[in-house]
Amino acid sequence: MPILENTQTRLSIKSGSTTLTLDKTSGKIALQRKVMFWQQKPLEKPLSDVVSVSIDAGVDRASGVEICHTMVVFQAGDAWALPAADRNEAQGNALAIRDLLHLPLGG
Repeated sequence: MPILENTQTRLSIKSGSTTLTLDKTSGKIALQRKVMFWQQKPLEKPLSDVVSVSIDAGVDRASGVEICHTMVVFQAGDAWALPAADRNEAQGNALAIRDLLHLPLGG
């Protein structure tokens, strides 16, 4: 199960070697990635900078497999991509993030 923690103040989602944590207590969102055996420095931003959460889907040309990501979009126009195993997982992750942040559906 990709959602590690889901409370009223904290949401932590793990997908592969990537972990996205939203913490209302600290007011931050953090993206932690691991490459091979090394943890990269986590990326952090204020929760108030999140403007939308969406699903990004594409098809791998070689295999024809659909590849989905949950996209967290910020005020500055940049975005973080959280990989998902399939469309249902990406939609579930997006719904959990929207629910925690009280963001509208869609966008």
